[in-house]
Amino acid sequence: MLLKEKYELLKDIIKKKESAAIAFSGGVDSTFLLKAAKEVLGDNVIAVTATSSTYPKRELNEAIKYAKDVKAKHLIISSEELDIEGFAMNPKNRCYYCKKELFTKINNIALENGVKYVFDGSNLDDTGDYRPGMQAAKELNVISPLKEAGLTKNDIRELSKELGLPTWDKPSFACLSSRFPYGNKITLPKLTMVDKAEQFLLDLGITQVRVRHHGEIARIEVAPTEREKFYNQGFMDYVGNEFKKIGFTYVTLDLLGYRTGSMNETLSKEEKLNNNS
Repeated sequence: MLLKEKYELLKDIIKKKESAAIAFSGGVDSTFLLKAAKEVLGDNVIAVTATSSTYPKRELNEAIKYAKDVKAKHLIISSEELDIEGFAMNPKNRCYYCKKELFTKINNIALENGVKYVFDGSNLDDTGDYRPGMQAAKELNVISPLKEAGLTKNDIRELSKELGLPTWDKPSFACLSSRFPYGNKITLPKLTMVDKAEQFLLDLGITQVRVRHHGEIARIEVAPTEREKFYNQGFMDYVGNEFKKIGFTYVTLDLLGYRTGSMNETLSKEEKLNNNS
């Protein structure tokens, strides 16, 4: 199917729903979905963004800006994952708890505002990784229009560029809780360390970054094309010393670079299949 045909299919899917509340993070997918929904549904769409200790302030500020740019009604709610029973212990299905809390709150907002459906920004590529949050979406009848239309991440970036959206080349982002190996307890001080470390690297001009928290060790993932920035002794010394100030004892660079869901590499194929079936 041609990209233009996928986009028309997306708009048709959205149009049939008549009204929607969108789980809006300000990322590539949800910004594109909001733009399309706004075009089709007009004022019958609401963007809902949840703030928490796992969602950096920089991401919230961008979400506010993007929603304003497309002239969409935007609600900001609180959804503190660390208060959810079971979440902080970081089980393999951690994202299930988070998404269930989030989608329950957005469902309530939709009901209060006479909105028929809740949308999320899952795309076709998300079916290929371990995504326990998708189970929560299914249980709460959340619609994934991008996935239904067969749109991949690259499709969404290309269409976003054609639409003039500033997020078309925005690096992928996942909540800060994804920086911890399963079973390692997530705490506010640890989240703060990760946030500070990633912001430090972003300020140095690194565009795609994850700082994985392995206790005393920080494992830095950057885009494969950005690894060469670390091939400089002065740069490495500077990063290492700053990370020690943040609280890490040891600082490492992942030689393979950033890849989506690297923390899921410890999971078996059966665990991944059982989640996505």
